[in-house]
Amino acid sequence: MNYLDAGVNIEEGYRAVKQYRGLAEGTLGALRGAVLNRIGSFAGMFSLKELIGGANVLPDPVLVSGTDGVGTKLDIAFRLKKFDTVGIDCVAMCVNDILCHGARPLFFLDYLACGKLEADTAAALVRGIAAGCRETGCVLLGGETAEMPGFYDDGKYDLAGFALGLVDREAIIDGGAIREGDVLLGVSSSGVHSNGFSLIRSVLPDLDEDFGGMKLGLALLEPTRIYVKAVLGLLSALPGRIHGMAHITGGGFYENIPRLFFGDNSGSRAFDARINRASWSVPPIFERIAAGVAGETAVGSAACKTGAKLLEKDPALRKQMFNTFNMGIGLVLALDRADVKAGIEYLDDRGFPAREIGTVVQGNGAVCFES
Repeated sequence: MNYLDAGVNIEEGYRAVKQYRGLAEGTLGALRGAVLNRIGSFAGMFSLKELIGGANVLPDPVLVSGTDGVGTKLDIAFRLKKFDTVGIDCVAMCVNDILCHGARPLFFLDYLACGKLEADTAAALVRGIAAGCRETGCVLLGGETAEMPGFYDDGKYDLAGFALGLVDREAIIDGGAIREGDVLLGVSSSGVHSNGFSLIRSVLPDLDEDFGGMKLGLALLEPTRIYVKAVLGLLSALPGRIHGMAHITGGGFYENIPRLFFGDNSGSRAFDARINRASWSVPPIFERIAAGVAGETAVGSAACKTGAKLLEKDPALRKQMFNTFNMGIGLVLALDRADVKAGIEYLDDRGFPAREIGTVVQGNGAVCFES
């Protein structure tokens, strides 16, 4: 018996890496001079000298890291045989997290695992990762492809990643500057992003269902919005005036917005978030999901209408949805009321619709909704 007989095709792996190499090269951009080697080495090397010296002096540079995966959204991608967007999700979930502390993402590493490697499928997944890196302005520095026959079923893949960024210590955003009366600015999501898909797959089994003229499955695959370039620009335009940020991922509003309020290493939280539900319209995809969660049999536009009514009338369902999904708000910023107008205009002008969705009040880390 040889390795191929055991289920591992080394030649297919070589073919995949050859495609990865070109995709990674396409992410170098302005950081090309900082990358000291290329895909195929045992490790990626990234020089910080160009980023913390000369005109770009950072007196006290801090590295900020984050890791995440795509989760069971991958099942939707494989059922529809559309592999080129979930890589964007993988990048977005990591870089949006480190952005919350004011960090500029520098590079990304991916981990791709499968039962039987198909080079073209793997390359399509990495193509999405490369697209996410280009949109972020970071480098795809390397990664790992693991073929594990007998552990993963053939045709099943898992995808995760790791991002590393840089921020000056004085510019770190940790919630310590948040004060009572600060405004919570909500920045629109692009859809479901990459959370709650275990629930979605249970309640929305028909991916071919019509959803506004497209397959429901394709609407669910809309990639996670990457906020990095717009928000880093806002941080430069309003230096020191963004007091906190929260990426609305798994756990929705109830778990993520209180993370704004840590402020120090003690984990104490002296504030609540008061959210005005009427300040934005919940996108139809969440109304459709709500109808499914409630066990309604309607489909298409009728299901969206039913879901909208249920979200209004059923507090238990509403809480479950806001505790699972982003509900149309992918990022929340805390800032002084005097800066709200400038913040909204800056983000709107760059294609990131933003609105005032709430305020910070005295409390102990709760999220309270008002209509």
